[in-house]
Amino acid sequence: MHGSPDERPRRRGQGELEAQVLAALRQAPGPVTAAWVQDRIGGQLAYTTVMTILTRLQAKRAVTRERAGRSFEWCAASDEAGLAALRMRKVLDGEADREAVLARFVTALSPDDERLLRDLLVLPEDGPESGDAPEAGDGPEAGDGRSSGSGPEGGSGDAPGNGAGA
Repeated sequence: MHGSPDERPRRRGQGELEAQVLAALRQAPGPVTAAWVQDRIGGQLAYTTVMTILTRLQAKRAVTRERAGRSFEWCAASDEAGLAALRMRKVLDGEADREAVLARFVTALSPDDERLLRDLLVLPEDGPESGDAPEAGDGPEAGDGRSSGSGPEGGSGDAPGNGAGA
């Protein structure tokens, strides 16, 4: 390898770069070009690297793009919390035993985080008044039913809340 360690003082990971790009897009006055993003995050990254990060974020549905002449303009579709949630879902989707992974995750939560998660799982549309409470025999599989065709963009009505009976 050529060069001294002083030439490349820090090596950022993909997650850190994605967070920087998203932060720049959230500060943008509207849709912006990749060159604008490159300049905003310090201009130290190659333009092709910025384009790669934007393309990866688009595949994760964290950003959107619109054609602007011969180029594209980009907008944040997700904040840092949304990007972290996408990463968590990707990890979960890659596991064969979802129930075991979720059970281990929940048992490792602090009492405050567990209380917060319980509060988040009790969504108004899933409340007792809706009549959609799961039957006693319904397990984690009950969350696999897709009552709405809205997909992941549908917001807080995702399937995990369907199996959250107390």
